[in-house]
Amino acid sequence: MDIRSEILLRQTELFQGSLLLAGLSADDLLGRLPAARGWCWHAGDQAALQARFPGRSHFGVTAPDDAFDSAVLFLPKSKDLAQYLLNALASHLAGRELYLVGEKRSGVESVAKQLAAFGKPRKLDSARHCQLWQVTVSNAPEPVALESLAQEYQLPLAEGPLTVISLPGVFSHGRLDRGTALLLQHLDHLPPGHLLDFGCGAGVLGATVKRRYPDNQVTLLDVDAFAAASSRLTLAANGLEAEVLTGDGIDAAPGELDGILTNPPFHTGVHTDYQATENLLRKARQHLRKGGELRVVANSFLRYQPLIEEHLGPCAIKAEGDGFRIYRAKRG
Repeated sequence: MDIRSEILLRQTELFQGSLLLAGLSADDLLGRLPAARGWCWHAGDQAALQARFPGRSHFGVTAPDDAFDSAVLFLPKSKDLAQYLLNALASHLAGRELYLVGEKRSGVESVAKQLAAFGKPRKLDSARHCQLWQVTVSNAPEPVALESLAQEYQLPLAEGPLTVISLPGVFSHGRLDRGTALLLQHLDHLPPGHLLDFGCGAGVLGATVKRRYPDNQVTLLDVDAFAAASSRLTLAANGLEAEVLTGDGIDAAPGELDGILTNPPFHTGVHTDYQATENLLRKARQHLRKGGELRVVANSFLRYQPLIEEHLGPCAIKAEGDGFRIYRAKRG
């Protein structure tokens, strides 16, 4: 069980009424708190919770509309996202309790200071390098529209500037990361047909490919609801149409693809996690047509080439620079 969930279970007497658990892990916490419901934006956690606790978890970038007596925010990695989520929860909780739980190394103490905007925060528990904070919401804020927190920037491309819109919590929020910048320079000779931007984030790759190859069908996929929402905003800002999906890794991708492009994520929260990328490399073959291409940009220190060759076929280094490599392989 997530150690943050264990901290909550040390204080079960606080959570007797209807409770919203925002950003909870896919563990047994809902089973231990029968009056609680979840709010997820991670498609993998949502699927696992729905399988075990049908109808008790809401998925999306906005809080559920139904009322709740109190709420707990499981501190996310992004401080910008934490600020949005605290506002969203506090706006529903006038006169009621808002809790924050998180690991010390995630910065829970600094984020807890934001609770002072709603009332007088107090620390209820500290154990196993986690803390639980509480505030009675005496100053309920007006809800902040998520799109008002978006950061917009322009990418100068050969086809003209591309407008990128990213929301709090999305990878490389408000800026172009170095790996994607390298891959953008090497999008030549993509196959015709159906292309997938895997781990799409704010939609930079998918939107660029759709603009450059307008006759191709393009799908963008991410596990995170905020990333999917950002991709939709980026596509709309550039007058582009493409399918945007949320799902837990490559298993949620369409089949019969002609190409997969990715700058794959390898961090989950404060912990390093390569599982989603390694699963992609192992299963890309199942989603590509014969002759379909996988094009991956990754940190040079990550040994992805042997894994690609084991599961897909001969893999070449198409380009490298600034600490990154682009790997290219085709399904035989």
